[in-house]
This record gives sequence, C-alpha cells and structure tokens, in this order.
Amino acid sequence: MIDAIDALDRAFAAGFPELPVRTVHPIDTGQLLLMPAWSDLGIGVKLITYSPDNAAQTLPTVQGVYVLFEPQSARPVAMLDGSAITELRTAAVSAVATRHLSPPAASRLRLYGTGVQGRSHVRAMQAVRPIEVIHIVSGHQENAVALASQLRGEGFDAFAVDPDGLIDADIICLTTTSPAPVIRASQLPTDVHINAIGAFQPHTRETDTQTVVSSSVYVEDRAAAMDEAGDLIIPEADGAWSRMEITADLHEVTSGFAPPRSGRTLFKGVGLPYEDLVIAAAAFRASV
Repeated sequence: MIDAIDALDRAFAAGFPELPVRTVHPIDTGQLLLMPAWSDLGIGVKLITYSPDNAAQTLPTVQGVYVLFEPQSARPVAMLDGSAITELRTAAVSAVATRHLSPPAASRLRLYGTGVQGRSHVRAMQAVRPIEVIHIVSGHQENAVALASQLRGEGFDAFAVDPDGLIDADIICLTTTSPAPVIRASQLPTDVHINAIGAFQPHTRETDTQTVVSSSVYVEDRAAAMDEAGDLIIPEADGAWSRMEITADLHEVTSGFAPPRSGRTLFKGVGLPYEDLVIAAAAFRASV
C-alpha cells in the first residue's frame, strides 16, 4: 500500500498529462466504464463493469481488467485484475489527500462502508496516520460488527456505531454506494478531514450541501470532479456553492502551491485514468 501511495504522491506533484476522461456506457446490468491513459510510463486501458444487482447474489459489483502496453513499441505486456487496480488506486489517492490535509497526529477514523473500499481505506489511512480508534457505520449492521471484530483482532480499538449523533473523529472515509448523504454538517467536528469516494455519478452524493459549504474542498482534477461528482454538482446546481470555491487540486497540494490547510477539509475523489496507469505500471515493474 505505501508504495502505491508514494508513487501517486510523486505523480500528482509532477503533474498529470492531458488525457480524456473516462467514458461510461449504460448496459443491461449496469454500466461499462472505459479508462484509457498514456505517458512515458506506458499505455493502458481499464475496462470495468458496474453491476449493482450482483450484491444480492454475493457477487462483486465491480469487475474488470487492466491492459498495459509498453510505451515505445505499444506492445502489450500485462493484463491485470481491474478490480484490484481500482481498489488499490482509490484508497491510495485518499491516502495522498489525507497525508497532506489531515492533522499529523490524527488517530481516530470513522469509516462508512464495509466493502472492499472500506477495508482498503483502513489500510491506506493506517499507512499515513497513527490510527488507533476506528468507528464503523454500515447500512447492514452485521457487516459493521464483523469488520470491527476483525480489526480488534489486529489491535485497533474498533466498534460498530450508530450513524446518528455527533461524530468524534479526526478522519472520515465515505466508501458507500448510498445515493443520498450519509453524513450531515451538523454532526461534524470543526477540525476533521473527510475523504468522499463512494458516489461517482452526478446525481448521487454522500455528503450534504452544508458539509460542502462549510469545508475547504479539494479534488484530483477540477474538470473531472465537476463532470462526475454529485457531492459538488448538486450544491452548485442549488446555488449554494460554486466550483470557484474549490481550494486546490492534488497537484497543487502535493507540489506545495495550495494554501495551508485549516479547519474542516473535504477531499472528493472520482478516480482518474492516469492514476490507474501509475499503479499498473508500478505493479508491472515490481514483477519483472
């Protein structure tokens, strides 16, 4: 995990090349997503299907492959598990944001969602901050209880908690598939860092409007965020917030051009194709 975080931190600081955004196609079972990227690292494309009804059959909702080509000859050199790339990349990007935007001594994590992204975010937060306490919220209480038990076995002070009431945390990770807000600004402490990565469509969100309005907002890329992130698109459409209020993107944050953090910070991630390429190329180099 830490190697992926460091690779993405360096890539954000160096700056991403101009690349097309992902394309999303409706299919009978959900969506087909295509995410191409290329640079001197390589040429790659991720093909992912999102099938929400799979959850009822205990099947993965996200499945796919990543195809990597050598940059000079365009020769195909690897095919990787697309879901694994997505899982690692998403959590690692959140960790980059957390490394730069959360208090260095942050030790209390509140996690929403117990799927693969929820579990990966625990590892990612642990890699960049001294996490000791983990409070877990899930739409299925038994899942939160099971994950808390597992994490207690690993030495964390972990518990399943009620979603209502005030939140006592330094870091919040939102990794749910909920189409509607799972946190409200009235629940939040003033000095907390939030990673919101679960909602990835313009009409879905995990944060309420006041959370966005009351936070310093950070994104991977302004254009991509305002094309896909319902957490930001909905407040802007309602006239409560503007994209001009985005504090910085992760290139500005990691390269030292962002203003110093203060108060409540919100990182809204949507995932960029170049991030997948960075992870896939690093994995391939490590294997040869």
